[in-house]
Amino acid sequence: MNTYVWFDAIGWSGAAALLVAYGMVSFKKLEGDSIAYQFLNIVGSLFLAVNTVFYRAYPSSFVNMIWIGIAVFSIARRKRVPSG
Repeated sequence: MNTYVWFDAIGWSGAAALLVAYGMVSFKKLEGDSIAYQFLNIVGSLFLAVNTVFYRAYPSSFVNMIWIGIAVFSIARRKRVPSG
């Protein structure tokens, strides 16, 4: 199997993870600040970032790296803030 197929599969998996996350929040199956939602965002964005770096789509890579940073920050902040 050639390299392009692997990177395409990684990219499509990332897109699916982000869409599942968005759908779950939209249909109130997950909360927007839940760890599960943020984890799906991290995985999806990481996979898309790998795909976009491979294809040299650097603006999309940049957006996905920021998306990962936001999700990681959200999880870290959630763990620091005592629940009320």
